[in-house]
Amino acid sequence: MMELDLYTLLLLIAFGFLAAFIDSVVGGGGLISIPALMFTGLTPGTAIATNKLAGSMGSLASTISFFRSGKIDFKVVGKFFPLVFFGSMLGAWFVHFISPEVLKPLVLILLIAVAIYTIFKKNWGQKSTYVKLAKKKALLFTAVMIIIGFYDGFLGPGTGSFFIFAFLMIGFDFLQAAGSAKFLNFASNIAALIMFLFLGAVNFSYGIPMGLAMIVGALVGSKFAIKKGARYVRVLFIFVTVILIVKNVLDYLNIL
Repeated sequence: MMELDLYTLLLLIAFGFLAAFIDSVVGGGGLISIPALMFTGLTPGTAIATNKLAGSMGSLASTISFFRSGKIDFKVVGKFFPLVFFGSMLGAWFVHFISPEVLKPLVLILLIAVAIYTIFKKNWGQKSTYVKLAKKKALLFTAVMIIIGFYDGFLGPGTGSFFIFAFLMIGFDFLQAAGSAKFLNFASNIAALIMFLFLGAVNFSYGIPMGLAMIVGALVGSKFAIKKGARYVRVLFIFVTVILIVKNVLDYLNIL
């Protein structure tokens, strides 16, 4: 626990709202919230753990908003919740044995591929073309969901982009993909949060105020996206994915 002064409180509220506004639609909010938490003096590990608390609150709020608008079909995506949860828990556990740095080159390549594919398929995701998956495709998609969940618990940046891209690949439109991604991102956030709580790494003094701001930001952001439609989500998706690519390039160069 740490003392929370007015300046720190305002910083957590402002950046929490902004992070959740973006994260509620296409993910990537951690690019804003984690540096803000570190700016307050938290160590990187505590900042990441605390961000999972705040992020779980925000992702739950955006999930509720998308569900109320009819953009989440729980009959389709509900079955993946426990699988993503398990994958994320496993990923968070594996951090103790393998450095997350080993995945960064692969993540960078995947993010570049996602961005290029989405940019050149201009009408992709504007209308839903989803039909029930055949058995082999359903098994493959299930494996992809578990892997993305594992990745979120193990490393994290770009999880929202990967979830959305996966749902676009099976025919969801951008709004359906965004809503489904937030629901499953909530599963991976909660799983990782439980692990961090077990390790005693979460700062509640900072996490709860930021989380409350994220609830507001998530509700405003998701409602704005629903109002603007799939085209707006596509543009924001490409923008955030490109920012994630830039961040990963800079991180990778620093490692070298």
